Amino acid sequence: MKDVVVIGAGIVGVSTALWLQRAGQSVTIVDRCMAKDRASYGNAGLLASCAVVPIAVPGLLRKAPRMVLDPDQPLFVKWSYLPKIAPWLMRYLSHGRPSETRRIAEALAAIIGDSLEDHQALASGTPASRHIRPSDYLFVYNNRAHYDEDAFGWSVRRALGYDWEELDGAAWHAYDPVYSAELGFAVRLGKHGMISDPGAYLEDLTEHFKSEGGRFIRGEADDIVRADGKVSGVRIDGETVPADAVVVATGAWSGKLTRKLGLHVPLESERGYHLELWGPNKVPRSPVMIASGKFVVTPMEGRLRLAGIVEYGGLEKPPSQAPVALLRKNIKAAIPGLEWKDEQQWMGHRPVPSDSIPLIGEVPGISGAFVGFGHHHVGLTGGPKTGRLLAQLISGQQPNIDLLPYSPARFAANNKNTAK
Repeated sequence: MKDVVVIGAGIVGVSTALWLQRAGQSVTIVDRCMAKDRASYGNAGLLASCAVVPIAVPGLLRKAPRMVLDPDQPLFVKWSYLPKIAPWLMRYLSHGRPSETRRIAEALAAIIGDSLEDHQALASGTPASRHIRPSDYLFVYNNRAHYDEDAFGWSVRRALGYDWEELDGAAWHAYDPVYSAELGFAVRLGKHGMISDPGAYLEDLTEHFKSEGGRFIRGEADDIVRADGKVSGVRIDGETVPADAVVVATGAWSGKLTRKLGLHVPLESERGYHLELWGPNKVPRSPVMIASGKFVVTPMEGRLRLAGIVEYGGLEKPPSQAPVALLRKNIKAAIPGLEWKDEQQWMGHRPVPSDSIPLIGEVPGISGAFVGFGHHHVGLTGGPKTGRLLAQLISGQQPNIDLLPYSPARFAANNKNTAK
């Protein structure tokens, strides 16, 4: 049995802690954030097993300037932050080639392709299981021509074994009549799922972890203590907690600690927004991606959650109102006559490595130091599989997938390819 400290209480950290606990390890979670500050709280609640196509696809470099300048497009930039983000942005856009898109999609599919089953296994025997709902997931387009513009992305999914049903015109509106007639085409993917209340789901998992003897410390991990090339503890608010192994799973905030471990990860925060509409008079049948606005509509307990939008502005700047206003405008166009009693807004940080592939595994040269972060838009979707893989590695078990694509070594200081 090992003493393991997991830094980060989002879905990746809590999943890792639970799977370690089930493997017989002694586990402590440490986190400085309140629940609402985590991306795991404010996500779309969607178990998006098909979301393997990265944002940086062929053609994005050409489209990006127009998108940034158009207030009706779902891409925003804090202009004062642009000089700081520019080096990372060039690396990120360099992966927008067909071969890179396919490579990234293949890596993501191994982590998120069985998301519904992964969550069901994680939550089995816990109160959190009540929040998991099997569902369809639909991509909704203006018309078939609009759908055809995404042909490359759909071909990538097809090559990875995903299948879907095309719903044109009347068939789509028979499936869900709440949507505007202007949205005339949909792609329906089965065998997906959703979380009816992501915040309560994570809280239930955390409380179950504690009820089984897990320790939770509210504090900030300052450093990882090492001796003779091995982890020996974690400094939390200036005090050292002994540990045989540590997992850094702090999402967009992971850069500070991983630099101390010799990793130079080109990591940015993609600021994501959600707008919750409480007491709506119309409720969609299933989670839907509105392709023109790049946002997801998820029917949750007592409300609709609209989540999406991309904004670059770093970790420190306050939320913007323009992304929320765009979500409000777009949902009114998508669902005519929609009314609601109250609304709530949220902004959080998605962790985006420049190559869009999460880091999962042991840090080279430091025995017992592990990382699990960088899941971009699919943190909730891929959290349970990531946690299980890390728990297997720490417990000396052999995972059943090739972990090379996720290796932290690709960003090690002595790796000549670090800057790519």
